[in-house]
Amino acid sequence: MRSGPHSYSCYRRQIKPAVLFVLLVLISACARPLTVDQQIIAAIRQMEDLIEAGERRGFMSHIAEDFDGQNGQLNRQQLRGLVIYQLNRHQRLNAQLFPINVNETGEGTASATFSALITGGPGLIPSEGQLYEFATHWRYEDGEWKLASASWDPEIL
Repeated sequence: MRSGPHSYSCYRRQIKPAVLFVLLVLISACARPLTVDQQIIAAIRQMEDLIEAGERRGFMSHIAEDFDGQNGQLNRQQLRGLVIYQLNRHQRLNAQLFPINVNETGEGTASATFSALITGGPGLIPSEGQLYEFATHWRYEDGEWKLASASWDPEIL
């Protein structure tokens, strides 16, 4: 083994990645799987981020093929049209979600309720907004939680 600052530096460069790898393995081994509540909330938050980014395809990937909206008044294709309309109407569309309450309703099914302040407009400052109360039902299919049905009503302030 050579002595001097060069050999120590070389040793340090080899050890550092190994230590980081071991730490990552230990951390991931200790991580618990997400609960149903956490998975549904994560899906809702991801949908919020996608709609704000104008990513309708990503948003719609969370919607079940047999989606039922507004108690049978809206299917998946109609919801897609509504999303496109709102994204085209507002240059910026934002949502602020308030406490999301999730309840498991059976094996592979759950419901979630929350309020959402949805605002939009042509620029950074929204020109319109509305507070809605959402009731949603979710189904676990192919390793993902999909939105099976939803209804929403405007809140009167």
